[in-house]
Amino acid sequence: MKAISVKDLMIRIEDYATVSEEATLFDTIIALEEAQKKSINSQYKHRAVLVYDKKKRIVGKVSQLDAIRALEPNYEKMGDFKAMNRYGFTSEFTKSLIENYGLWAEPMQDICKKAAQVRVKDIMYTPTEGEYVSEEATLDQAIHLLVLGHHQSLLVVRGKDIVGILRLTDVFLQVSECIKECSL
Repeated sequence: MKAISVKDLMIRIEDYATVSEEATLFDTIIALEEAQKKSINSQYKHRAVLVYDKKKRIVGKVSQLDAIRALEPNYEKMGDFKAMNRYGFTSEFTKSLIENYGLWAEPMQDICKKAAQVRVKDIMYTPTEGEYVSEEATLDQAIHLLVLGHHQSLLVVRGKDIVGILRLTDVFLQVSECIKECSL
């Protein structure tokens, strides 16, 4: 079997949902919806939007979870609970957080106003060094980055330019195909 490169599996930037860092959350939701409609070639729909700056360089991304989290400003008051959530929250603990921080106390009717006021640059996630992979890297190398970093995707680079995105779902699909080709 030939070696599979990241370039073989990545989705090109031109084929992925993007918005300006000056866009609103509303704009981001529309861009994601449009990209999902266009992604008929893929078994999996896009779950994030890439964010570009004034020079059209990719500087971040907004996931579906980021979008929902941005609609409730009180999540920010809770601090960074990413490390804690690996151990899981009991339903009682979650209930106490909701009550103590007044999470989603405002009616959902205001969701349109919130989405129009939230700026992407204020909610976007800025990828770290371990979330970039060369388009010439092998699938094995990319898998290591995904697994060790617990990432859902990697930004694919050619030199210093971001040229695509490698999604965990596409990597899993490729790995599954390789497994099925094995004769047991």
